[in-house]
Amino acid sequence: MTAAAPVRTYRGPLHPLHAVLLAGMLPLFLGALLSDIAYSQSYQVQWKNFASWLIPGGLVFGGFALLWALIELFRADRRGQRAITYVLVLLAAWVLGFINAFIHAKDAWASMPAALILSIIVAALAIAATWLGFATLRTGEVR
Repeated sequence: MTAAAPVRTYRGPLHPLHAVLLAGMLPLFLGALLSDIAYSQSYQVQWKNFASWLIPGGLVFGGFALLWALIELFRADRRGQRAITYVLVLLAAWVLGFINAFIHAKDAWASMPAALILSIIVAALAIAATWLGFATLRTGEVR
């Protein structure tokens, strides 16, 4: 009688360009959050301008990463709960980041505190999406 050995399955790594797009989104949204925090503490309008410039950059990187993730989702070997969760978190980050860009278009202090709250949520979603995107799927099934 032989002992059942655990079968480990690994999801293939991200394509390098997908990884660059995903990793490029994160510092831009984090920079926007830090700029919003600095603006809420100092009332220097240039911090709000920095956030207003960083958010569209994060949206460009995030949009292309989302497009890539959607294409990967429809490949037969990439389907799964984690892939769907990754796409949904990335989509939520992009949509809320888009709304955040409109909030930042308001005049100076009129964007606060909504801009800061949205920046916190978007940065958290970007961190979660990046973690999900770079995580490998490990299962320990026993046959």
